[in-house]
Amino acid sequence: MLRTKQETFNKLLGDCEDALTLAELGLAEQDESVLEEVRAEFTRLRSQYEKIRLETLLTGEYDANDAIFTLHAGAGGTEAMDWVQMLLRMYMRWAERNGYETRILDMLEGEEAGIKSVTVEVTGQYAYGFLKSEKGVHRLVRISPFDASGRRHTSFASMEVMPVLDDSVEIEINPEDIKMDVYRASGAGGQHVNKTSSAVRLTHIPTGIVVACQNERSQFQNREMAMKMLKAKLLELKEREQQEKLAQIKGEQMDIAWGSQIRSYVFCPYTLVKDHRTNYEEGNIQKVMDGEIDEFIQAYLTRK
Repeated sequence: MLRTKQETFNKLLGDCEDALTLAELGLAEQDESVLEEVRAEFTRLRSQYEKIRLETLLTGEYDANDAIFTLHAGAGGTEAMDWVQMLLRMYMRWAERNGYETRILDMLEGEEAGIKSVTVEVTGQYAYGFLKSEKGVHRLVRISPFDASGRRHTSFASMEVMPVLDDSVEIEINPEDIKMDVYRASGAGGQHVNKTSSAVRLTHIPTGIVVACQNERSQFQNREMAMKMLKAKLLELKEREQQEKLAQIKGEQMDIAWGSQIRSYVFCPYTLVKDHRTNYEEGNIQKVMDGEIDEFIQAYLTRK
């Protein structure tokens, strides 16, 4: 990992020198056409520098790991389920922009529209370190497309994030403490969808933790992934008990409703995205919904 960091930093230095050389050539030849190219390169290099700088702040034990996040619809009915679908798109776009691979592990769609809950695996270095800043309740304010009267609605969705643990992390689980249910997978997934009971739901009886996976090819693979998710949640529970003396997997997270949000996304009567922990704001809400949330992550990690 240290070698990778050094190579990334050296490449950034080389790109900076190339940009500087290009700017000097443009000045020497008084070629203004080079200006836009230099500006674009400067913007890219500054973004890359900020990412490298932030990685130096990610010193947690599991910050470099892959991540699994789950979105749950809260108060707001169908509108909240649509909000979950919007957030899913936002985080998928963010992952794509940052070179991460994503895979939906489990999804429960709403009766009318949207998504009740969805679990996604994000693969890539520091995926957990960056995404942990998104854990909490996200609030949406807009004119609801599901309201014939055109009234303004407030909806909520929660985001849970946990690291993907490798085999070196040992979490003891008594097999007798696990209840396993199998069911038929739903949604896209190939020939086995709705034909075999390959989807798996695990319940850890002592803590009440529930995890599910349905998008692997076999019941065995789904169970294996569900066990990884369960171990990560149990590790989080253990750490929270040690740090906060609270026997709750969600720790400080409050109800998915008014007054507990970490960030608000306002579409009407004005457009604004505001993080209530850092007070960082962005007026271009479409930019944020297209996955450009790095500034919010940077503000949170810098403040922390």
